[in-house]
Amino acid sequence: MRADIHPKYVDAEIRCACGNVIKTRSTKPVIIVGICNSCHPFYTGQQKFVDTAGRVDKFQQRMAKTQAAQAAAAVRKKRK
Repeated sequence: MRADIHPKYVDAEIRCACGNVIKTRSTKPVIIVGICNSCHPFYTGQQKFVDTAGRVDKFQQRMAKTQAAQAAAAVRKKRK
């Protein structure tokens, strides 16, 4: 086997967006995650509503703005 082909395995910490820090070992010294077992609704038993408007609602709002802008551009083009 060849020597020195594997990455270094160092002490690492996993940092969550909620502020929780977990000590472990990895090839990277710092790992940043968005959600962990301290703040995930499955483990805490609390439901969090991160997004008040659903994806479909947001899409329909963007689509309505786009169609309005296209209609306005068509009217301006007809006037010229």
